[in-house]
Amino acid sequence: MGSLDVVFWENSLPIVWIVVAVILALIEAATLGLVTIWFAIGAVAALFAALADASFFVQVVVFLAVAALMLIFTRPVAVKRLRLGREKNVTEQMEGRTGIVTEAVPPFGTGLVKVGGVFWTAVGEEPARGIEKDVEIAVIRIEGVKLVVRPAAKEGGM
Repeated sequence: MGSLDVVFWENSLPIVWIVVAVILALIEAATLGLVTIWFAIGAVAALFAALADASFFVQVVVFLAVAALMLIFTRPVAVKRLRLGREKNVTEQMEGRTGIVTEAVPPFGTGLVKVGGVFWTAVGEEPARGIEKDVEIAVIRIEGVKLVVRPAAKEGGM
């Protein structure tokens, strides 16, 4: 009966690799992390090795080798092209936007600006220089909860 178990196991390996590939693909679909998809591809490669009557050891080596090579060589390209996990945060979205000064920004002080319909506390990029009310500004960066701004006329290097 022991040899019957071995034969059953060997004949079941293609099904095992299909199940592994499907499970890994489903995990990838749920997470979109671009990690498990490469192992799913490795499982498909191991499936072909199983169909070619390769030993279980060879199938596992094919699985790990294909998954590792795919992960190392194609993941960086895929992440770059798909721009996964690279949404702009609030800081990056604000940089370069323009707005208007609603309360003057005094030298070495804070004022109020309106950018995209939202009011923000702001400081000048050059702290010693103030910015008058109703002047159009450009957002340079965010520091804490304040925008660092400069008059938009300076944006072009003037």
